[in-house]
Amino acid sequence: MGLRTTIIRLFAQYRMRQIYRQASQAIAIQEALLPKLINRARNTKFGRDHGFSQVQNHHHFTAHVPIRDYEGLRSYVEEVVQGIPDVLWPGLPTYLAKTSGTTSGTKYIPMTKESTPHHVRSARDSLFAYVNRTGKADFFAHKMVYLSGSPELSKTNGILTGRLSGIVNHQIPAWIKGNKLPSRSVNVIEDWEQKVAAMVEEARDQDISLIGGIPPWVQMFYEELLRKTSKDQVLDVFPNFQVFVYGGVNFAPYRQKLDELVGRGLDVIETYPASEGFLAFQDSTEDKGLLLNTNAGIFFEFVPSSEISNQNPKRLTLAEVEVGVNYAVILTTNAGLWA
Repeated sequence: MGLRTTIIRLFAQYRMRQIYRQASQAIAIQEALLPKLINRARNTKFGRDHGFSQVQNHHHFTAHVPIRDYEGLRSYVEEVVQGIPDVLWPGLPTYLAKTSGTTSGTKYIPMTKESTPHHVRSARDSLFAYVNRTGKADFFAHKMVYLSGSPELSKTNGILTGRLSGIVNHQIPAWIKGNKLPSRSVNVIEDWEQKVAAMVEEARDQDISLIGGIPPWVQMFYEELLRKTSKDQVLDVFPNFQVFVYGGVNFAPYRQKLDELVGRGLDVIETYPASEGFLAFQDSTEDKGLLLNTNAGIFFEFVPSSEISNQNPKRLTLAEVEVGVNYAVILTTNAGLWA
């Protein structure tokens, strides 16, 4: 066992002790967070429009700030995109994450200097949680492939703009960047089929231990790898491949096919990243579900799914939720996203 692996294992144990200590205090952390967010944004346009100077607690917050979707926040976001400071959060965001969904067309999600580090930190913590529960840290000594969007960023009125995965590429710490594939020259390829083919060419002769990405993208990568190498299983190409990291979609429909392509089931780490914030990650293989990121600048509210269409639905805090009940999750963040 190398020195680097030993250090990573020790730090993973230390970090998970911190995380579990915070998790044991999650309700108190959440209760303290909302007033901090409100106070920080008191003098923004949104804060003035919604009477933040009178908001002292969650009850006041629900009275002053209604739940809204992106369309409800669009007028404020458009001012941010125009380069106007102090609209949703003090100053201007560091990045705009450009995303498209089934509603609202192209959306711009602000990422601030306060919120951005949590995206990388939480992704790192998901790996540390795996190391802590399995004792396996040797995969850090091998190459890791992350299938992501292009790291090429544009500027929108002076604000760096791109896909979330591309933005995060710029935040990866130096101690892990040297082990990461694909290279920038491959990662900036826009055409997805060409990009997958180039990633396969770059990775096929490398010692790969971890692959991360949304399952349909990874399936394409596996299939192209086997086609190019004329091998039957991914493990024939990457014998040290042991960990698959995913998020973004339900893994269940893809699991059987991916396991067949690999040659066996792998250790799996599930994450819940979104442009709005890194919500949760898997910390256990014994319990279903993910560990909520309650100390990452996100204040969570929960609306019973039976009430989400109501004009004034019940908005619960973390202290009020019940296990086994379906909720819509409402976010208020240190990127200036309010309910």
